[in-house]
Amino acid sequence: MEYNDLDAALLSGFTDYDNHYKVRHFTDSETGLKAYIAVHDKTLGPALGGCRMYDYKSEEDAIRDVLRLSRGMTYKNALAGLPLGGGKSVIIGDPASVKTEALMEAMGRAVHTMGGDYISAEDSGTNVADMALMARSTPYVMGLKSEDGALGGDPSPVTSYGVFCGLKTAVRRRYGSDNLMGLKAAVQGLGAVGYDLCRQLHKQGVELFVTDVRDDVLQKAKGEFEGLEIVGLDDIFSVDANIFAPCALGAQLNEQTVPQMKFDVIAGAANNQLATEDIGDLLAQRNILYTPDYVINAGGVIAVGYEYFEQTGKNPFSHDLTRENMMKHVETIEKTIDEVFNIAEERSLAPDRAADQMAEGVLAGVPKVSDVA
Repeated sequence: MEYNDLDAALLSGFTDYDNHYKVRHFTDSETGLKAYIAVHDKTLGPALGGCRMYDYKSEEDAIRDVLRLSRGMTYKNALAGLPLGGGKSVIIGDPASVKTEALMEAMGRAVHTMGGDYISAEDSGTNVADMALMARSTPYVMGLKSEDGALGGDPSPVTSYGVFCGLKTAVRRRYGSDNLMGLKAAVQGLGAVGYDLCRQLHKQGVELFVTDVRDDVLQKAKGEFEGLEIVGLDDIFSVDANIFAPCALGAQLNEQTVPQMKFDVIAGAANNQLATEDIGDLLAQRNILYTPDYVINAGGVIAVGYEYFEQTGKNPFSHDLTRENMMKHVETIEKTIDEVFNIAEERSLAPDRAADQMAEGVLAGVPKVSDVA
């Protein structure tokens, strides 16, 4: 395996570069691995973030994604109350066609070169089985299979639960009640998180409109959730619904899609939902309540963080590292989102900018509002 650290001169050409601690490029001729690992910030602790596998069109697209995602993880971990920094890794390639055991083992070796500065877990395009393969080469991998009720395992159900909690908070802020019965939700993307979110919303009496690139998954959902309506990939943005839940890839909120929207609330699991920072301002101008992505989707990283603290024997909390306490921690997402909305109103900011200010305050050692109340 060959690797090299990208220098600041090269990285400064990317708008998403934010004085990252380290960005490392990997190639492995034997397995075909082409990957990047980015550590954005280690102020709060070692960087934790998932390993994404995607068929990027160019090396530049992969670098751009790993820069933006790793920065988002810094802010996510800060507002999630985790003593962890932000990092991310991306593998270039279609997971459906080029992923092999040897390639994932090689990715584990790549993670190991970071010497514990970066801890990996599953993300879009990877899963628990892939993490087990990576763990053959390094101890710096979490999200591994565990016994029922124990810490560890697939974090996607925990992510989904956190998104559901945050969505209710946004609905309560907009409508004065978190009763979801009779509301309509447009869900974009039925991956593990999006599908489970549909299950929770349907149970609460929400009428569902969904889209996905996979017809078999759509048909499964239609058979499982009575009343569900399938819409086209481009039609999801103009559905007449109360809530939009983006649960696919990022940048789906942009200058083309936002003008089509009639939603009152946006609350979903996708990372990097805003194509550019000014899209958050545009949503606020249109009176659409946006729930910042890295706040609402933090359930998975909380789960992986608890697994990491248990594995290392370093408990940073005043409570025990149990699954019950971990789920209570996930539920604090509701309070954090309320704080974001309060700051947004007090400072006349879009919620995403308010969240950024909160996270930057944590990184600077300034307590969150709830810590001084």
